[in-house]
Amino acid sequence: SEIDVDGGIDQDIFDINEALGLDLFEGDIKLDGMQERNSIIGDKYRWPHIIPYVLEDSLEMNAKGLILKAFEQYRLKTCIDFKPWEGEKNYISVFKGSGCWSLVGNRQVGLQQLSIGANCDRIGTIQHEFLHALGFWHEQSRSDRDDYVSIVWDRIQSGKDHNFNKYDDKTSDSLNVPYDYTSVMHYSQNAFRNGTEPTIITNIPDFMDVIGQRMDFSDYDLQKLNQLYNCSSSLSFMDTCSFELENICGMIQSSDDNSDWQRLSQVPAGPHTDYTYMGECEDSGYFMHFNTSTGAEGSTAILESRILYPKRDFQCLQFYLYNSGHESDRLYVGVKEYTSAHPNGTLRLIEEVKGSPASYWQLHHVSLNVTSKFRVVFQGVKGSGLSNGGLSIDDINLSETQCPHHVWHVRNFTHLLNTSAAETAGRIYSPPFYSRKGYAFQVGLDIHGTNDNPFNLGIYLYLISGANDDQLQWPCPWQQGTMILLDQHPDVRRRMSNQRSVTTDPLKLSDTSTYFWDRPDKVGSIASFPNGTTFMRGPGSGTSAFLTHQRLRSRNFIKEDSVYILLTMEDISHLLSTQPSVSPTFVVPDSCSENPCENDGVCVIVDRAPVCRCPAGDNWWYMGEKCERKGSTHENIVIAVSSTMAVFVVMLFVTVTTAVCLKKKYSQGKANSESLTLEE
Repeated sequence: SEIDVDGGIDQDIFDINEALGLDLFEGDIKLDGMQERNSIIGDKYRWPHIIPYVLEDSLEMNAKGLILKAFEQYRLKTCIDFKPWEGEKNYISVFKGSGCWSLVGNRQVGLQQLSIGANCDRIGTIQHEFLHALGFWHEQSRSDRDDYVSIVWDRIQSGKDHNFNKYDDKTSDSLNVPYDYTSVMHYSQNAFRNGTEPTIITNIPDFMDVIGQRMDFSDYDLQKLNQLYNCSSSLSFMDTCSFELENICGMIQSSDDNSDWQRLSQVPAGPHTDYTYMGECEDSGYFMHFNTSTGAEGSTAILESRILYPKRDFQCLQFYLYNSGHESDRLYVGVKEYTSAHPNGTLRLIEEVKGSPASYWQLHHVSLNVTSKFRVVFQGVKGSGLSNGGLSIDDINLSETQCPHHVWHVRNFTHLLNTSAAETAGRIYSPPFYSRKGYAFQVGLDIHGTNDNPFNLGIYLYLISGANDDQLQWPCPWQQGTMILLDQHPDVRRRMSNQRSVTTDPLKLSDTSTYFWDRPDKVGSIASFPNGTTFMRGPGSGTSAFLTHQRLRSRNFIKEDSVYILLTMEDISHLLSTQPSVSPTFVVPDSCSENPCENDGVCVIVDRAPVCRCPAGDNWWYMGEKCERKGSTHENIVIAVSSTMAVFVVMLFVTVTTAVCLKKKYSQGKANSESLTLEE
């Protein structure tokens, strides 16, 4: 049996907030008392490049893990970083409020709230809300939006028209970036509708099903964010190479080998095309190839990257391999590390990339742990057997991120998409995998969702019986399983992969007496692998609304008729308590419990204490700890004139006194001089 964590409905941020009865500006923006609607985000509203945050304990565990994953996407694609709060003046407090919402920009109020409520635990939703906090409004509120979309006003719910306001170009800056239908900040076509018809019509019809994506940042989202924050590079990205340029990204052929890698566009024994463009672009499409059909056994070709400089102590190397050689041919991946003790570099082989010869490209990951400057090394070795081809590599990406734990490669995917029946008959299961803690699990993919929504992909995570079950803790506590449908763009920074995460809550019940994540041989049902081996499969948790077929066919999810699902299951029990350490005598307020401010002052939290922000007009203002005193331009003029007169009188007195003293001193000096002359 399976449960849908979202009820099987692809609820957008605005659907969630609307169901909760929230009346927020534009559906998910909270305005503070000092903020005018549509205020432009100036320099003072920008955050520092390293943003302090607190994950409040009210957050769901799945949300906590996903927020940290969202931060990793910011690090990979921008120069924005996040750090746990250590007493800085302004910081973001992420908590489980009602719905998903944020303020826009750094409001300079100390503790600034951002809510990730029930059903908001999707990485695209979290990225969306943090983009608000970083200073961005919704895409369709741009001043030029009517050139690109049409708002159908009579389809909008009564009283919700203001959510479709647009800003003039004096108020909001689009940073000279074209209108972005693919933005993670764009409303969906059905936002705030009063019936079944869309409220937003794209002027280019092909984009109707594109607007409203919550997968990842779009290219233009990143361009605007990096421009606003003056990012010239991203933090954890290191290198990407698809070998399209003759300089092969600065890679070099080593002098320590007796053969070479060649830059080719096809090999008779395969591959017949590169992986970047799949042969679809004339005069493009190259890869690197080590020919093992000639030469002696043991012939070696070494390809080295340019020198790279790590900032963290972990990296992930990802690349595609096509093996048209012999079973005995070998590919090793390593690093050449440069230290003060070894200035010429020391080669350290990390992994032999295993894989039998096959007539298709295959994705591989290698985890590195380098702390000094280094080169990545691909070492091909010819084996003893007869080869007609060799080893080819393409679309290399290196970043300072964690590699996925497992990869599920689903081939002949278009055939599955065209023939699978709905519901369980159209479900395919992954091979079994083990988590780092030893739990066995499996993923199920519903090619055709449900009978009600046959044009959706569904995805579910199951615990299954495994070899370690007698030694493990049950019910399974706080393992977060993440399932990523990979967008196979050649540059990791431009991928818009689709992902969902599920976390095992050991107290979650299936019914009144059964724990959902208990031992599969206790709560599961019998199942069998393709080879006939039987096992027990526990209940599944996921969603039948993982991705629409329309989005699935877009971008590079399907390539060479294959999809890749990247899988990670990690222990997040360390996130159970994430509150910063605070003195037990100090009560931390989330917001002002009551307003101590007089004269319509607004109470805000600064450094976790209530502070009054006092109102002001053109020629008057309130001041004082509770806004209890009024000042005005007239009073200031009186004070200024009085002060000037007082200063004048004092200066006059000082001047006269000085003149008198000098005169006396001069007279006394003259008398002394005359006295000396007489004595002579």
